[in-house]
Amino acid sequence: MKNLFFFLSLSVSLLLGINANAQKISDGQTIEINGMSVTFNILNKESVEAGGKPYDRYKVSASVKNTSDKGYNIRLSSYPQIVSNMGLVELDCINATGAKLTSKKIELKMKVQMINVSYSAYDKSGKYTTNMIPVTGSYYFDPGDTISDNAIFIVPQGEKPDVSVRNLR
Repeated sequence: MKNLFFFLSLSVSLLLGINANAQKISDGQTIEINGMSVTFNILNKESVEAGGKPYDRYKVSASVKNTSDKGYNIRLSSYPQIVSNMGLVELDCINATGAKLTSKKIELKMKVQMINVSYSAYDKSGKYTTNMIPVTGSYYFDPGDTISDNAIFIVPQGEKPDVSVRNLR
């Protein structure tokens, strides 16, 4: 019984800790998170029907600006590497349905630095040629940079998007 109580209290505190770093954000609001300004805007609204039920369809925009003097950079190594932590902030629409292939979240990610790499090979005719191919060299978010993205949220009719933002860095 003692172990069960400990496990339940630990689970609740972990769940509260996960949600504690998320902050509510509303239309036109800007929030400061660790040297980044996050802005959320509703661009337009229309009523739609999905599965015979009425919903409100919102086109939204989100942006993040690096207001600190610190840059973020992920340099890739010379061998194949899978990078999955490029996100800076995530805006989660809690009441979005995801109906009609719409979004429930917007993840704002670092910019990609492309590098042109030359390589030599024989073509189909047997001729030795040199070609260029663009390759991802790194991901970055410099001081003063702004990254933005749009999404479509469908929410129950009469409700506005209930959006929270959390830092992924």
